[in-house]
Amino acid sequence: MKILLFNWIDHQNPQAGGAEIHLRNVFGRLVQKGHSVTLVTSGWPGCENRVRVDGIEIHRVGSRYTLSALLPFYYKNNLRHDEFDLVVEDLNKVPFFSPLWTSLPVVLLVHHLFGTSAYGGASFPVATLSCLLELPIPLVYRGVPTIAVSASTADDLTRRGMDRGQISVIPNGIEFETFTPGPQLDRYTKPTLLYLGRLKAYKKVEFILKAVALLSRKGIDCRLLVAGDGDHRGHLERLTNNLGIRSHVTFLGYVTETKKIELLRKAWLHILTSSKEGWGITNLEAAACETPTVASDSAGLRDSVAHGRTGFLVPHGNIEALAERIDELLKNTELRQNMGKNSRKFAEGFSWEESAVQVERFLEYRVVRTQNNS
Repeated sequence: MKILLFNWIDHQNPQAGGAEIHLRNVFGRLVQKGHSVTLVTSGWPGCENRVRVDGIEIHRVGSRYTLSALLPFYYKNNLRHDEFDLVVEDLNKVPFFSPLWTSLPVVLLVHHLFGTSAYGGASFPVATLSCLLELPIPLVYRGVPTIAVSASTADDLTRRGMDRGQISVIPNGIEFETFTPGPQLDRYTKPTLLYLGRLKAYKKVEFILKAVALLSRKGIDCRLLVAGDGDHRGHLERLTNNLGIRSHVTFLGYVTETKKIELLRKAWLHILTSSKEGWGITNLEAAACETPTVASDSAGLRDSVAHGRTGFLVPHGNIEALAERIDELLKNTELRQNMGKNSRKFAEGFSWEESAVQVERFLEYRVVRTQNNS
């Protein structure tokens, strides 16, 4: 197949996240299987406009704020005559509405939609625009074969008016040969919590800080490592000071992949309290390292944490419930270690290779069906 892929950013972008991990691991594997993949995405200051990474030919156009407006014209002027078999629109942040301006068969790939949760992570005008752009999705993509990365995302799309019959759930994977547990004796000697990810408002890291403050007031000693960076860091550092827990929290900033694996192996618990995710890849990465997760019972996170088996889900925003579950696992070594072993078994049920195989079958069926109808 000759695949034309649209995504908001690519996996080399400094702002890359879970959707870009998916892009690299799935479409990079499709290239290895002999398919051709061309990605059109946004650029950033100092980037190369044309580059090949993992066999994927990348065209960077405009910025993340202008890509949506420029993409139809770039396609028409540069790619329309390249005989692609189909378009895969990776809906991540803002829809491109590709069925309206390309005659190629389209497959929609959805991680998650923001809805009103956008107001927790962006200015009012940007959040309002995001919500408005999501409204036409059921109409524009009516009948378009759709891949959702989780049951939560499929349910969200269905609630918004899309036909459940056009949606297939193909979960994200995990590189469980890379993310492996270390010896239990190598865990940090002090009870240690880990948040690993971008510091964005919708990630709600402040819930974790408030839980640590609550535990501290109750005389429960633990520390929190915050690994990652983003535009919400300043707010989180000020909140840490205001809560009086500066001695309990360390902001590590951006960490390398090697350091990331070390942190996941050595932490006692992984914590993720996002208001909404497509899947929550770090939950699986932690699980593969035998580290249980305490997470918000939010869309996407409830797909990647098996409540009571690989960790706990708590009502989103309930600081007392979050602190209680953390305390329970910190105090109960046997429970924590059993959950760690269950977590590893759970993670081994998800592989990027299997995700790539399922996506390949889905796309090939779409291409064959289009050819038969021609």
